Amino acid sequence: MRIIKEKTLIEYCRLSKYKQAEESVKAWIYEVRFSNWNNANELKLKYGNASIISAKRVVFNIKGNDYRLIVDVEYKLKIVFVVWFGTHSEYDRIDAKTVSYEN
Repeated sequence: MRIIKEKTLIEYCRLSKYKQAEESVKAWIYEVRFSNWNNANELKLKYGNASIISAKRVVFNIKGNDYRLIVDVEYKLKIVFVVWFGTHSEYDRIDAKTVSYEN
């Protein structure tokens, strides 16, 4: 899978607020790069704790459940778009269904 906004995600993890998630995010990136999901069911086989929000939207638990990562997956194109990343408490204040990436 190709990850869009991977560099932005890594830069976020270098901020002191998210520093503890950096190694877990790097591990997630590595695993996703070598994945080849055709649908949400295949994704769930690898990431049983991921939450499937819609046909494309998925929430991953990072570093246990300390952080959340929201992505949109284009299964046919083999692309994962990073939409949002933050702490669990920050996640509780957003709507995972409607949040969108902002430059």
